[in-house]
Amino acid sequence: MSAPTAVPPVLAEVVRSGFVEGRHRGSLVVLAPDGSVARALGEPDAPVFPRSSNKPMQAAGVLRAGLALEGERLALAAASHAGEDFHQQLALRMLRDAGLTEDALHCPPVEGRRIAMNCSGKHAAMLAACVHNGWPVATYTDPDHPLQALIRETAEAATGEPVAATGVDGCGAPLFAFSLTGLARAFRAFVLAEPGSPERRVADAMRAHPRYVGGTRRADSLLMEAVPGLLSKAGAEGVQAVALADGRALAFKVEDGAARARGPVLASLLRSLGVPLPERGELRDSLRSDLEGGDGVVGEVRSAV
Repeated sequence: MSAPTAVPPVLAEVVRSGFVEGRHRGSLVVLAPDGSVARALGEPDAPVFPRSSNKPMQAAGVLRAGLALEGERLALAAASHAGEDFHQQLALRMLRDAGLTEDALHCPPVEGRRIAMNCSGKHAAMLAACVHNGWPVATYTDPDHPLQALIRETAEAATGEPVAATGVDGCGAPLFAFSLTGLARAFRAFVLAEPGSPERRVADAMRAHPRYVGGTRRADSLLMEAVPGLLSKAGAEGVQAVALADGRALAFKVEDGAARARGPVLASLLRSLGVPLPERGELRDSLRSDLEGGDGVVGEVRSAV
């Protein structure tokens, strides 16, 4: 995030044995169905790196490059997957169908395999788009590559903002900075886009095949399974973006990047929008951050918004 002009508000509290021992601050924005700002805290108009919350836009850019992706493959192109066997096998098939091997991937290896890295589906789709267009494969992650230029244009159109900064993501792909308001606006645009458009195809694939987006226990996947029409994608460093089928959307960033604050804040914001969430089960567990002490749970990270 850019240098704040004031101390950001508290988004979550760390409560141990009834005592608040820490706080996570940040910024958030909630959009109404018409796209207007319904709620804002902190500096939602300051640029941030959305990290993997950018992936739906990257997947839409791949479609705009002419690559024919549908269903599970398109969902995996927008994924931060858990590296489960079905994730890895599909990413390998995407590479084989493009005449490539795992060695073409630029994402870093996990336990010795690049295909196991959570961004391998995105990278496989990017490589396949390069093969389809006759673009250089070896430089597909360069910011000036034709594919990355197209992805940048796609992201700017979706957010309604010019790229504020360009960096290198953890997976090695270019990373574009936008405001949280722009990020929420992009997710809203994806769920409301015309059927058959690249943006709507990405949103529909993610919602139809949510376990390819995250995994069998990931909050994004479980939320999209539980709430009809909801589109959800987390990003590293405490980023989250969500859109509902009626056009409401939200985005937030925990300033210190603490992933443990993301679930409680997200659950609180969704409940404030009237989204029913279960009181128990896998989805509830994926959104909680309990604190342990000795042999049991002695506290939690709880939302302050």
